[in-house]
Amino acid sequence: MTQPPLPFNLIGFDLDGTLLDTSDELTVSLNHALATEGRPPLSQEKVRPMIGLGAKHMLDMGLQASGESDDALVDKLLPILVDHYDAHLGSGSPPFPGLLEAMDALAERGARFAVVTNKYERLAVKLLKAKGFDHRFAAVIGGDTVPGKRKPDAAPIRAMIERSGGGCAAFVGDSIYDVDAARGAGIPSVAVSFGFLHQPVEELGADAVIHHYDELVPTLLKLR
Repeated sequence: MTQPPLPFNLIGFDLDGTLLDTSDELTVSLNHALATEGRPPLSQEKVRPMIGLGAKHMLDMGLQASGESDDALVDKLLPILVDHYDAHLGSGSPPFPGLLEAMDALAERGARFAVVTNKYERLAVKLLKAKGFDHRFAAVIGGDTVPGKRKPDAAPIRAMIERSGGGCAAFVGDSIYDVDAARGAGIPSVAVSFGFLHQPVEELGADAVIHHYDELVPTLLKLR
């Protein structure tokens, strides 16, 4: 049977909470930074909702959850957190169920892939390499790739499209930053309900919602 054509030849993904469940590694690194100030460790379940809006936001939330936070303390601990995370990158962070199968099915239909994350570009590339599927992505755009521009700004999405060779694109993510950035770039968005949500997934305003990656292909076909 002939497969219906995919309406998009470029599928962009957020990284943390969308491609990979990075909450285990990030929890360990956050707790390492907190411990240097004598703060008690936080559980992975408590840290999960803090992830997705950047390391600085996560650290600020972690400090508030374990005591008090201020700008000076965040600035002091941020390099400690990032250095620890960098040194242990790839020790956990499994892909979400069904992701690789969905990417294979999309690739068979001619789709290319890219990543847009607010994580530093070098850390995003290093993590994807550590997980063994960096070769799947035509471009990796980090929070520092476009100077002064991070999601929810649309500039990183536009950079993704340009660096991937152009074409009709859609974006998959788990936060309002992802949805707003895609909307600003004029492309449709798909929200994943299994990510690091900061609000009910239905409130993100995405063009579609999926609850498992086996829903991605049929969902993209409906977005034509």
